[in-house]
Amino acid sequence: MPVFRSVSLASLLAILGGCASVPASHPPEAAFVIVGEDGAAIARAITTAQSCPAIEIDGKTSAMAVRAPWGAIPLRAGGDGKPRPGPASGAVLSCETALPAGAARIAVAGQALPLPKAEPRRIVVIGDTGCRLTAKETQDCNDPKAYPFARVAASAAAWKPDLVVHVGDFHYREASCPADRPGCAGSPWGYGWDAWNADFFTPGKALLDAAPWIMARGNHETCVRGGQGWWRFLDPHPMNGRSCDDPARDAVADYADPYVVPIGGDAQFLVFDSANTSYKGFKPGDARLDKYADTWRKIEALSKRARHSIAVDHHPLYNFGAERNADTGAIKLFGGDAGLIQTFAPFTPRLLPAGVDVLLSGHVHLWEQTSFATDHPTQFVAGFAGTAEDIVPLPSTIPDMLPAPGARVDAMSSWIDGFGFMSMERTGTDSWHVVVHDRDGNEKTTCEIRGSKSKCAVGQVH
Repeated sequence: MPVFRSVSLASLLAILGGCASVPASHPPEAAFVIVGEDGAAIARAITTAQSCPAIEIDGKTSAMAVRAPWGAIPLRAGGDGKPRPGPASGAVLSCETALPAGAARIAVAGQALPLPKAEPRRIVVIGDTGCRLTAKETQDCNDPKAYPFARVAASAAAWKPDLVVHVGDFHYREASCPADRPGCAGSPWGYGWDAWNADFFTPGKALLDAAPWIMARGNHETCVRGGQGWWRFLDPHPMNGRSCDDPARDAVADYADPYVVPIGGDAQFLVFDSANTSYKGFKPGDARLDKYADTWRKIEALSKRARHSIAVDHHPLYNFGAERNADTGAIKLFGGDAGLIQTFAPFTPRLLPAGVDVLLSGHVHLWEQTSFATDHPTQFVAGFAGTAEDIVPLPSTIPDMLPAPGARVDAMSSWIDGFGFMSMERTGTDSWHVVVHDRDGNEKTTCEIRGSKSKCAVGQVH
């Protein structure tokens, strides 16, 4: 029986005998590996069964632990206090197991999972992967050309990464498909498992099977949006009551401590949660000023653990975005996230602590690179993997405005209205070869990172 090929005889007999501690394995709806604090790897599984599946680690089989109990994700109040609309969610059970370092084989219900590497050298970066369904905007989720995340994920998996970094915004199906829109007819929606599965787990399966993941939280995963699924399925921290089910606890559940993932050679990823910031900035007395000031202090402490830090969050600090006036057609540029800039600037003019050389973000639906003549980290934005793209072009030459206070741009590159993924291949302690791929994996441009500086082959990808 192939399912039990690598299971010990004792474990096999326990499973067949109905031992309560090791249940018979019901194939889960999703099984994958995430990497969290200090590089600790965690196997996760989501199942419609009412007991967790068996996990095999180097021939030893046991039951996975329950992360969130079996049941539908409950409807909760929105930011205005009113009940959020949505269909009843399918019932699932979220399970997890901490993985020992150096494990040679991991399998959940017979499905082999990708093994973490102590020094990953080939890294895929993606973000903003869900299909946008809101009261005002509709994406054709059933059309693989209009919503190509499954194709992007398969192409990224074919590149054979050691690690995947997702820069946030997994869930976008917040409203029902209009009755007159066949391109999304029948799409699940709301904040339950069904919409999460359609938006992320099903289209992303090839890439979930290919490598462990670092998950950054986006604004679509705050408690008033998809936070209930975020905590049940993806956040690497212990839940500790932060389910986002109770609006009274949003002040706790909308935040999590930053953490580092060491990648060898005196380098690390430094992941921080910026989901609940405001692009408009904060008013005096806003509790988020203290929340993100605390985040900055923790980032500083963590940045000292390695010489070369690559920060990962959802909201860019040093980028450009563009919007077009509907009446005049004039294009207006905007810079990095005002709330984070407002909070971080009093600590240091470069916004992120010394030692943070690169920032990987999403949120803006394009691919972009900026590097600076001043002492600011180089910024990459990789929000181009599935969600409806921004189509207002960025300038082909460096604009006069600064994306953040004092951040004088030395080089920039962008790709507008194109779906794909970004890859990073390590070439030295603090150096990387970056390739921007289209949805089929074809190369669109390349960049080189050296410390906190980067340079790309072209200024504007066409």
